[in-house]
Amino acid sequence: QVQLVESGGGLVQFGGSLRLSCTASGLSLTYYAIGWFRQAPGKERERVLCISSSADTTYYLDSVKGRFTLSRDNSKNTVYLQMNSLKPEDTAVYYCATLSQCTDGYYLDDWGQGTQVTVSP
Repeated sequence: QVQLVESGGGLVQFGGSLRLSCTASGLSLTYYAIGWFRQAPGKERERVLCISSSADTTYYLDSVKGRFTLSRDNSKNTVYLQMNSLKPEDTAVYYCATLSQCTDGYYLDDWGQGTQVTVSP
């Protein structure tokens, strides 16, 4: 059974940092791109950024460029989302997902359950 588990969310002040993790069981992340999405209250889920199987990052949101970075540790079957200079508008539930690729036209296979990130003004 495939399972993705996000962790690391929490409450942080404006300008603070958090590191989210996405850990998989039941499959090896080595061959997958991992996308991060977020959903704020009352809004649709949106794509944020993605890391390919070769560790290249694709940004879907210009607002996170220069603040959010991705890395992966295949030995731990984990992808990390480092979020710096957080803003209240980053408040959302963050989800990771396995993708066939980061570029448009990808197939999305599995979602995690999400982790809440709240940024106070």
